[in-house]
Amino acid sequence: MKVAAIISEYNPFHSGHRLLIDKTRAAGASHILAVMSGNFVQRGDVAVFDKFSRAKIALENGVDLVIELPERVSLTSAEGFARGAVDIISALGCVDMLSFGSESGDIAALREASGAIDYVVNTEFFSESIKRGKSYPAALQAALREFYTEDVSETIACPNNTLAIEYLNALDNIGSSIEPFTVKRLGARHDSDDADPETASASAIRKMILAGEDYSKYAPTVDAPTAELSRLERAILAKLRPMSADDFEKIYDCANGLGNRLCKAVRGAASLSELYFLTKTKRYTLAHIRRAVLCGFLGIDKHFALERAAYIRVLGMNSRGKEILAAAECSLPIDTSLKALAGKSREAARQANFTARCTDLYSLAFERPRVCGADFTSAPIIIEE
Repeated sequence: MKVAAIISEYNPFHSGHRLLIDKTRAAGASHILAVMSGNFVQRGDVAVFDKFSRAKIALENGVDLVIELPERVSLTSAEGFARGAVDIISALGCVDMLSFGSESGDIAALREASGAIDYVVNTEFFSESIKRGKSYPAALQAALREFYTEDVSETIACPNNTLAIEYLNALDNIGSSIEPFTVKRLGARHDSDDADPETASASAIRKMILAGEDYSKYAPTVDAPTAELSRLERAILAKLRPMSADDFEKIYDCANGLGNRLCKAVRGAASLSELYFLTKTKRYTLAHIRRAVLCGFLGIDKHFALERAAYIRVLGMNSRGKEILAAAECSLPIDTSLKALAGKSREAARQANFTARCTDLYSLAFERPRVCGADFTSAPIIIEE
């Protein structure tokens, strides 16, 4: 038995995800689990399909066990996202391999790039770039070009490489024996709106889904209602407008003046797109701003975002998934029931209640809003084989 973990969002599940699963099995994995973002995702958006619908599609397409990555982790930076997911994987006590896609496809090159980052972020050149108002990614690129060859800076410039490096760092930081394994990402670029005859990015597929177009060439079709952030627009603005500058400063990742800019911008914005536009400067990426807005809306502060997981929640499984659970030597409570997990400790209750509240707010993002309390009564997805 060799268990591989994949950190995912499946927003939506597509052919690239299937390729990673197939390559992971070819590399020796007998069992595959996915740690998957809940109903809000790392790009600062709602998931186009709810987490149970995405778990079902994953289980029908090669995954054996799906575990939830809570919103307080999925809405953090690449570093926080990787750290939170790797902590959950490590706590299971039975994972042998962490599998992920990257533009590089080379663990050695990713480790070299990681070492380069560690060096340049401590240079005066990097510090001065930040002081001059450059965003972290832009300052990092400039410093890498200053001190390293072009191939290193090109490695860092690719979004999946950036996340892959954070996975490696997260494993190293806890001294994990889990083996990293990467598959070279092929086809459409990350977040590209382009689609070719064989592949399309998740961003392009989401646009097809929301436009009611046929996307079956690129991804398994999901028979479920779709969610859109635009339906939460007034609720988000209503939550943010009364907040003070101090309130914004407490939000996760609102350092370096972002909280103050958001506080001013929200008072002059009549839409989310206008809020992003009024907040945007070269110092902050759009994804950074979108995540900060949702952290403010959901109430994710700096302390809560970094809090260690108090439990592990299973969203779905097949027969091999049950074998993974049987083999797990878990250091945290694990269950399919959020209600049961909420009773394990004070921290577990706080985290579970927050997840349930996120689902209640997400439920308003559908054309026909859903009722409250679903997360405490939802049954796991069980695929019988």
